[in-house]
Amino acid sequence: MKIAVNTRLLLKDKLEGIGWFTFETLKRITNDHPEHQFYFIFDRKHDPEFIFSSNITPVEIGPQARHPFLYWIWFEYSIPRILKKINPDLFLSPDGYLSLSTKYPSLTVIHDLNFEHFPEDLPCLERKYYHRYFPRFARKAKRIATVSEYSKEDIARLYDVSPGKIDVVYNGANESFAPVDVQTIKNIKAKYTNGCPYFVFVGSLHPRKNLDNLFKAFDLFRKKSDQDVKLVIVGAKKWWTKKIRDTYQEMEYRSEIIFTGRVIADELKNIIGSALAMTYVSSFEGFGIPITESFYCGTPVITSNVTSMPEVAGDAALLVDPSSPDSIAEAMIRISTDDALRNQLIEKGHKRKLMFSWQNSADKLWASIEKAANMDM
Repeated sequence: MKIAVNTRLLLKDKLEGIGWFTFETLKRITNDHPEHQFYFIFDRKHDPEFIFSSNITPVEIGPQARHPFLYWIWFEYSIPRILKKINPDLFLSPDGYLSLSTKYPSLTVIHDLNFEHFPEDLPCLERKYYHRYFPRFARKAKRIATVSEYSKEDIARLYDVSPGKIDVVYNGANESFAPVDVQTIKNIKAKYTNGCPYFVFVGSLHPRKNLDNLFKAFDLFRKKSDQDVKLVIVGAKKWWTKKIRDTYQEMEYRSEIIFTGRVIADELKNIIGSALAMTYVSSFEGFGIPITESFYCGTPVITSNVTSMPEVAGDAALLVDPSSPDSIAEAMIRISTDDALRNQLIEKGHKRKLMFSWQNSADKLWASIEKAANMDM
């Protein structure tokens, strides 16, 4: 079988949520299935580290698709042109986008529909592109994969797609994520928080990550608690909006927040593993990879009681109302003062993590690939 894959988000040292999903699943799928040929289609010069096995042929075609106009050119002109040359049995697109101008069976991975629920968080042209084309992508695809039962139901309902066409492929966690030793914890605290314990948030600094309420909650926590605990924010300020900035500027304890920017995977593992707890209180998530990463690191989790997060966290996290800084602050107080609760959550997370491995993700995505490739045109 020949499988063409949209790999435009495999970017050296710039992998984020969907990029990690693409990397971790394709690395395993291509090695596990040497009898098949894969064509990785990049929108720029590729890095050799993403050619995981000898059955991968890299293909580079422009333009670099990072703007709605360029999305359209790449998917509706460049992709059909290269697929005609490859003549694949399937086109796999791990980032949700498809080409409407191709005849080949396609499998798209739509991770979530956050843009349908929070359109105001997107620039105008991005919003218009998503609203116009993603329903068409969902109808065009022979099969759809998504990362949670919540997202499956959301896609089926909003795009009027049969649930039987959608496969759930949970995310996993990087293999390096594991509990860290006492010396590492000491070193990380010395590096980032002057030796103090800290809560951590990991993710792009996007409005739906709910940083404004996390900041308000941290202020409340510090006012109600006599503990010298910091808040470490890991992620690039790509979507640093006026609302987030104003909330931050109004904080009484903003000097106790440390921004690390983007960090490499090994450093991220150490930061999460050394934290008092993960505070991942988004307004909307299709999955929430930092939750599972925390389970692997043996770090307790505070997360939201909405969308997919309760599904992923199960009983291994404290669930809070993301719209209520008081609810978040109360959980922070509980987890910072109750060692028995922390240990209980760590143990439950240790058991819960077994549901979320990248090998399981790869196996389920491969099963979806086989279904899509074997379907009649």
